[in-house]
Amino acid sequence: MDSFSLTESKYFRNTQFCFVRGRRRQGQCKQVHAYLSSMDFSLCFNSPTIISTLVHFLLLVSSVCPVCSSEIGNYQVSNETFGPKEEVHKLHIIRNHLNQVNKPAIKTIQSPDGDIIDCVVSHLQPAFDHPHLKGHRPLNPPEKPKDHRQMEELSENFQLWSLSGESCPEGTIPIRRTTEQDMLRASSVSRFGRKIRRPVKRDTNSNGHEHAVGYVSGEKYYGAKASINVWAPRVANQYEFSLSQMWVISGSFGDDLNTIEAGWQVSPELYGDSYPRFFTYWTSDAYQATGCYNLLCSGFVQTNNRIAIGAAISPTSTYAAGQFDITLLIWKDPKHGNWWLEFGSGILVGYWPSFLFTHLRNHASMVQFGGEIVNSRQTGSHTSTQMGSGHFAGEGFGKASYFRNIQVVDWDNNLIPLSNLRVLADHSNCYDIQGGINNVWGNYFYYGGPGRNVRCP
Repeated sequence: MDSFSLTESKYFRNTQFCFVRGRRRQGQCKQVHAYLSSMDFSLCFNSPTIISTLVHFLLLVSSVCPVCSSEIGNYQVSNETFGPKEEVHKLHIIRNHLNQVNKPAIKTIQSPDGDIIDCVVSHLQPAFDHPHLKGHRPLNPPEKPKDHRQMEELSENFQLWSLSGESCPEGTIPIRRTTEQDMLRASSVSRFGRKIRRPVKRDTNSNGHEHAVGYVSGEKYYGAKASINVWAPRVANQYEFSLSQMWVISGSFGDDLNTIEAGWQVSPELYGDSYPRFFTYWTSDAYQATGCYNLLCSGFVQTNNRIAIGAAISPTSTYAAGQFDITLLIWKDPKHGNWWLEFGSGILVGYWPSFLFTHLRNHASMVQFGGEIVNSRQTGSHTSTQMGSGHFAGEGFGKASYFRNIQVVDWDNNLIPLSNLRVLADHSNCYDIQGGINNVWGNYFYYGGPGRNVRCP
């Protein structure tokens, strides 16, 4: 393994942190102690064999895991033109779907970004439309992983919809209301809220999905945890996206792929704007017929009345200034086998019932962390859609995006550090990644980039 020391003293000394921890907010950030300036950050690189293996993996995952619902592979990015009868039929389908996903609210909150947040009684949320959950109620919190350092729960508002001080009552959950405009933006109304399944392609240039990721494989994994700083990357057009997330993966990369996903994303097609939004996803059949984003189908059971999945995150990180990050933990409840999601420190969002999955009923075989974008090449050149902060990994703290304190959950429900984190960027002239380890951040990496530039035409 090659390694070298990266001096980051000027970034650590002069830049402020703001983490989702306890009661520290952007206005209450504390400067990082100067002793960090002398820390050694060893950057890890991998053998050609390892990189070759992951390239093959990414080719497969990119092809079966597109995040936008437009046909990027053929760049058919506009809705079909319908005649009057077809338009009426289309609107009928949309309104029927809206009646299914938008549940009766006991309170409605108008968000500054234009979202409408409905407070829905917990056992009436979309998850309980599932045949296996009808008549049930959300489960009680499970046992958390050992060595999970939980600080005081977050009490401030960290999503735009709650900045006014409005909240949903106990016994309800906040759900971002889906509108006709949301569905009309999608190039496939029948697949709204789901990822498009396409045949495996071996040419990364034609696939359009580009990654900068860290990953572990070869063991049995029962969860993962990381802190991710949040940015508002520029997305070049409606049919591209930029995201940063964790993937918990099991099965082969064919029709039986199981994944659980959570992070933040900028997706103008899905949300109609350029805000970074907290999101989740799941599938048990490689995105064919199961799964969806957020609460757009039955599946994920939300238990929290303070977080709206799909709602905008606030604040965000600022280049060469304050950094804001979120901590995500996904783990398998040892007693019932469900996969739970925690946001921040101690805030349980909800769970994916184990019956949704095949391979993930047992454990994960791979965990992946990092960024992904879609490059539609609408102008004939590489997209200018940014990943992360829009700056390369080498710019370091305060300027590049990062994942830090990366851990996995073992068979005995212990959170443990990684011994074999590997990093790879499949288009390193456009978006890159540099990993390392230190006493403060544990396993970490910087990643991202601007997209089109002199080295990425």
